[in-house]
Amino acid sequence: MNDTANENEQPVISVRDLTVSFASEAGTVHAVRGMNFDLYRGRTLGIVGESGSGKSVTSMAIMGLLDKNAKVTGSITYHGDELLTKSDLEMSKIRGKGIAMVFQDPLSALTPVFSIGDQIKEALVTHNPKMTEQQIHDRSIELMNLVGIPDPEDRLKSFPHEFSGGMRQRVMIAMAIANDPDVIIADEPTTALDVTIQAQVLEVLRKAQRETGAAVIFITHDLGVIAGIADDIVVMYAGRPVEKSDVDTIFAKPAMPYTMGLLGAVPRSDRERASRLVPIPGSPMNLVNMPKGCPFSPRCPLATDVCRQSEPAMQPVPGREGQFVACHRAAEIVSKGLTFRDVYSVGEAAKSKFDGIPREQRKTVLDVRHMRKTFPLTGGGFLRRKIGEVRAVDDVTLNVREGETVALVGESGSGKSTTLMEIMEFAKPQEGEIEMFGTKLERKMPREQRRELRSAVQYVFQDPMSSLDPRLPIYDILAEPMKVQHYSKEQIRERIAELMRLVELNPDQVDRFPTQFSGGQRQRIAIARALAVNPKLVLLDEPVSALDVSIQAGVINLLEDLQNKLGVAYLFVAHNLSVVRHISSQVAVMYLGRIVESGETEDVFEHPLHPYTQALISAVPVPDPAAERTRKRIVLEGEVPSPTESFTGCPFAGRCPLMPTLSADQQARCRGEKPMLRAANASRPSGHQVACHFA
Repeated sequence: MNDTANENEQPVISVRDLTVSFASEAGTVHAVRGMNFDLYRGRTLGIVGESGSGKSVTSMAIMGLLDKNAKVTGSITYHGDELLTKSDLEMSKIRGKGIAMVFQDPLSALTPVFSIGDQIKEALVTHNPKMTEQQIHDRSIELMNLVGIPDPEDRLKSFPHEFSGGMRQRVMIAMAIANDPDVIIADEPTTALDVTIQAQVLEVLRKAQRETGAAVIFITHDLGVIAGIADDIVVMYAGRPVEKSDVDTIFAKPAMPYTMGLLGAVPRSDRERASRLVPIPGSPMNLVNMPKGCPFSPRCPLATDVCRQSEPAMQPVPGREGQFVACHRAAEIVSKGLTFRDVYSVGEAAKSKFDGIPREQRKTVLDVRHMRKTFPLTGGGFLRRKIGEVRAVDDVTLNVREGETVALVGESGSGKSTTLMEIMEFAKPQEGEIEMFGTKLERKMPREQRRELRSAVQYVFQDPMSSLDPRLPIYDILAEPMKVQHYSKEQIRERIAELMRLVELNPDQVDRFPTQFSGGQRQRIAIARALAVNPKLVLLDEPVSALDVSIQAGVINLLEDLQNKLGVAYLFVAHNLSVVRHISSQVAVMYLGRIVESGETEDVFEHPLHPYTQALISAVPVPDPAAERTRKRIVLEGEVPSPTESFTGCPFAGRCPLMPTLSADQQARCRGEKPMLRAANASRPSGHQVACHFA
């Protein structure tokens, strides 16, 4: 797994037969089993797998940060020095100096009551107690500049809550490289970030690695990210490595069905949707009291009796140097050249009754015109007064037609979710108009008319665990909307059984509670509840963003099948552009409450006109190492401005990569005149609109 390292070079980190287990009331949790790898200077090792596969526990074992009830065996050496036998005091001299860590959530990793400067200072003086105040100040400024934080002199005095998520993660990287460590462990460092900010942070991490020459362990569930940043990959499942090799081999020639399934489950933003995604059936194995056999066998389409009886050891893949796999069927997979489409059955998508009907000939189910939504900002003491306003939605116009999916995309704070919530008010908006199924929404409407509209439009939230009442069994959760619509008991009972079958769940499980289901199953239940009263339009707010990629694929396929069978329309909010390209037929790109570009999904992705859309699409990682190495990215500078700011011109002007190429007069127009959404040039299909003076 080290093509470039000198044969005589010693690994910085060497892990051998690492096992980590925890005692619990339910039994022993086998979190990590038989982990082995070598990490060399200047190389990046990616560790991937679903939630609970043991990725983060492995990193915490290396850092010596596991709970006291953890039982750890095996060996972890740092420059040949055994770490597992060291005391916490001895490890504290290595943490931050030799091995540094960037955590997933910088807000919880940074101390809220200390300034950024104080926290960088602490990272420095802990290992360099003789540094002078001037040296600390100079090094802090150097680090802030290195990770791209503007106005470092002033920002050192700021506190964590005064930084955005992306800027906080930059601070974490600055602290990690403060003492020029040999190893940087990045544990899901971009998971909670928008794609444009993710691109910035990944570039900062690459720069930090170039500056320090550090080896990097990069933990993630995003195969697109790992394709662009890793040299080698370890794939983990149920606490153990199941495949490892260099990044190109893993993506081009996987030899383990689990790896194949992960790759097949990922939607692509760089190509037109060709077929259905590959969902891996079932859920990850419970790590308590694990049965014998391959832990993936209950979910594996190729599993045989041998797989169910004995767990395969990690073995070299025949004919492939440096590739190792734990699979009894690996030799057969390699010799036959099987791909994920040979291994997994994805089935055929159901045919829609709207296939072949042009969009303009379909009925409009939702028509939003010039909608605005603001929230007041108040200040003062006892007597609160308005001091400003937040423009959450600003002049949004869109429509959704029968049987189609319209996607709203954009960074956090762009107004996507607020747009959905304003539609769900079922009333005349603050400004503008909303029309549903030909009925214009008013402040005062007959109760029966409003009730009919509520049954025709339903909502699916991002987090099913917070939207499903944990105290109610699934039967009662599904029955609730039908009771509101006055269904009889017999109708409810029949409909619930039908709904469970529709979302591919066992109808006999309706007496269970939400906590007894996996995340993907809970989201299927949330979808079933939304479909209970036969809606014509479903609003979906990030419905798959909280799910592992293999589970996400099954939910996306389900949504497509349901749309084709039932003819329901979707208004789909997402920040994952790969998902958007796969599932939607129309897309609207939002920035600071405004739609800046809209049109047919394929046309917008293939020929983006607005500089913001171009930057968004270029920032999306692609699960293809060769493509990632050659792609040109537009990395936006800075953060999204506050929606409280007032703009006389284009709100995107301050971050626009097109601005430096414009003349002084053109730049003045961008800053002084707000562009309106207009039809694109004649070379683009009708319906493609853009809000840019020079697109």
